[in-house]
Amino acid sequence: MIGISKLYCGAVEPSDVLRYNRHSGQLPSHLLQFSSDKKPVVVWNVTRRCNLKCIHCYSNSADVDYQDELTTQEGKKLIDDLAVFGAPVILFSGGEPLMRPDLLELAQHATDKGMRAVISTNGTLITKDIAAKLKKIGLSYVGVSLDGLQKTHDRFRGKPGAFEEAIEGIRNCREAGIKVGLRFTVNRHNLADVPDMFDLLREERIERLCFYHLVYTGRGSRLRDEDLSHEETRKLIDLIAAKTREMFDDGLTPEILTVDNHADGPYLYLKMKEEDPARAKEVLELLEMNEGNSSGLGIGCVSWDGEVYPDQFWRNQPLGNVREKPFSEIWTDGENGFLMKLKDKKKHVGGRCATCVWLSVCGGNFRARAESDGDVWGPDPACYLTDDEISKRED
Repeated sequence: MIGISKLYCGAVEPSDVLRYNRHSGQLPSHLLQFSSDKKPVVVWNVTRRCNLKCIHCYSNSADVDYQDELTTQEGKKLIDDLAVFGAPVILFSGGEPLMRPDLLELAQHATDKGMRAVISTNGTLITKDIAAKLKKIGLSYVGVSLDGLQKTHDRFRGKPGAFEEAIEGIRNCREAGIKVGLRFTVNRHNLADVPDMFDLLREERIERLCFYHLVYTGRGSRLRDEDLSHEETRKLIDLIAAKTREMFDDGLTPEILTVDNHADGPYLYLKMKEEDPARAKEVLELLEMNEGNSSGLGIGCVSWDGEVYPDQFWRNQPLGNVREKPFSEIWTDGENGFLMKLKDKKKHVGGRCATCVWLSVCGGNFRARAESDGDVWGPDPACYLTDDEISKRED
């Protein structure tokens, strides 16, 4: 997760992070990525069921009754363990989490335990009543997936009217006083809609926008040939940075981030080094704190059936099941060789990653994409840094 607004526009300074001793239990949510202890933000896919049919869905969800989901009591037991373990945030996801009848009860249990609870949703089911209940629970954030304006989004979601329903859900959250943000997965089908997302932020007074790089898992694996080229990705980051700067120049300060391609960090630093060398030094300090990809370390996933994964995109690398062992024990199991390698993956990545001068900043990028090329420790095929850029470093 690379904060364009934090780094490029100076919304966060290194001193902001150090003030909290970089401890995840003390850091506010917008600074968690810079924590030193890397307690995991845990994504819990509370259900696989979904009312939409998104073409890039990593969980291959559909509107059917899936079996073997964790029960309410099993879910509360999971939350209890996460709270004691010190996981700073639980993110309720799916499928579509609001299709699970006891979601509000589970979210309330999390906030009662002192956890920060957030929801990742398609937004179509957030009525005024649901928004009011989410606010009463103490939900700290609602992330709504939106992959373009109406025509583009409805095609992506497989349902006419999905865009308007999502916008209505966003407005209901804002009216209830809940912080809301957008999640936008970029590929060639919706690249042209990127500038429109910034216009939408202005019009709807939305506070956050996350641009996700495509990960080749689930139905998203079918879109691999529609992923951006390396040159297109570089132009995308330039565009996002420019649009973010425009908003800050206009006195607006939304949080703009890119997610799931940590080559964005070195690229942004090199860009800043040309434009503002003094700020570039601070950016590099923050990137070193961030440490790049955090799968298996600063982020983890519990699936609907209790299986634990290094992140929400990896469905073929189970680490254990919370029905058999608490998440806290699974996450710290020194006998799990693969998990231990992930926690210190800089020693294990190969190819151009092994000799990259930005390894401490990028962290080896996204292992799930590397695995899609046949070698989990090989280079991430979506890394767009040139051979020259990864071979020399002048801080």
